Amino acid sequence: MQLEFFPSRTLALYLARLFATRILGVLVMLVLVLQLLDLLGESGKILAAPGNGEPQLWSYVLLRLPQLVSRFLPYSVLLATLLTFWPLNQNSEVIAMRAAGLSAHQILAPLLVTALLVAAVAFGFNERVVTRASATLKAWQAVDYGPLPQGEALRGNVYVGDGPDILAADNVSGEGAAMQLSGVTWYLRDPQGFITSETHGTSARFVVTGRNARGVTGGWQLTAPTRFDTSTLATGPAPPGLVATGVTPAQIEISTVDADAESFSRLARSIDTLRANGRRTAELDGKWWHKISGPLSALLMPLLGAVAAFGLARSGQLFIRAVIGMALGFAYFVIDNAALAIGNFGGYPPLIAAWGPFLLFLLVGETVLIRTEE
Repeated sequence: MQLEFFPSRTLALYLARLFATRILGVLVMLVLVLQLLDLLGESGKILAAPGNGEPQLWSYVLLRLPQLVSRFLPYSVLLATLLTFWPLNQNSEVIAMRAAGLSAHQILAPLLVTALLVAAVAFGFNERVVTRASATLKAWQAVDYGPLPQGEALRGNVYVGDGPDILAADNVSGEGAAMQLSGVTWYLRDPQGFITSETHGTSARFVVTGRNARGVTGGWQLTAPTRFDTSTLATGPAPPGLVATGVTPAQIEISTVDADAESFSRLARSIDTLRANGRRTAELDGKWWHKISGPLSALLMPLLGAVAAFGLARSGQLFIRAVIGMALGFAYFVIDNAALAIGNFGGYPPLIAAWGPFLLFLLVGETVLIRTEE
C-alpha cells in the first residue's frame, strides 16, 4: 500500500469529488459577494455616462466576472482544502485512512490531481476569456464607460512621443494599417517641454502618402479637429493635415503592451518586439512567467492546507492547525505579489520573481508534511 501513489479507486474518487464540489461552492460564494461589492462601487460611474442604464450594468458584470474568477480561484482552492480536511479529521475519517495503511501523501494525492486539473482549466480560462474581458473593460473605463469604438485588440490610454510632441488617445482598436484611434489629442511642445497648443479629434487613422518608397511620409489624419492655443487661449477649427508624422502603428502597438490583456503567446511576441527595439522588458518577462506559475499555485493549496488534515481532533488543536494552514496559504499570496513587485523594479530576475515563491512554499509544505506526518 505504501508503494502506491493513490489510494483505492473508490476512495480517490470520493476525495476528489468532495474537494471539487467545495472548490466550486467557495468560488461561487466569493465571486458573488465581491462582484456585488464591486458593482456597488462602480455603478455610479457607469450610470453617469449619458445613455447608460441597466444593460450597461450587466455588461460591466460580464466583463468583471472573469477577472474575479481568475484572481480568487487559488483562494477558493485554499479554503476548499480546509473545508475538506476539517470534517474528515473531525469525523475520524483521516484516522481510518491512516489505520488502513495510507500515508499522508497518498491521502493528498486525489486532491493534488484535482488541483492540477483546476490549474489547467484556469490557464485556459485566462487565455481565452480573461485577457479579452480585461482588454475590453480597460478600454471602456478609459472612455468613462461611454461608447466603445468597434474593432479588435482594444487598448486604452495611449501616449506616444514624436520628438518633443505627444500623441495621446483614449482608445486604440485594430492593428497595423487598420489601426484606429479615438479620443485623440496632439500636444505641440516647445524645446523646454511646455505645451504650446493642443489639437483634438474624435478619431484618427494612419495615412501614408508619396510614390517613392524612400520619400514616403506618414501621419495621422484627425476627424473633426479643433485647436486650442495656449498663448491666446483661443479655440477654433484646426487646419487640415497630418499630425504625428513620426509615429507609426507599430510604435503604438509596442507602447501599449498590457500583460493582463494579452495571451501567453501574444505577450511573448510583444516582449520579443520590445526587446528588438531596445526596450526594457523585465516587468513583462516576470508577468509572462507568472501566467504559468499563477494558475499553478492551485497545486500548492492542498499541500499548504494539509496541516489541518492530520493530528487528533480531540486534542483541541484542530482549529489551530486550520489557522496555520490558512496562514501558510495567505503568506504565499503576499510573498508572491511582493516578489513580482520587486521584480518589476529590477530587484529580482523575472524568472525568480515569478517562480521563487512557488518553489519556496512547495518546499515549506513538503517539509511540514514530512516532519509532522511521515
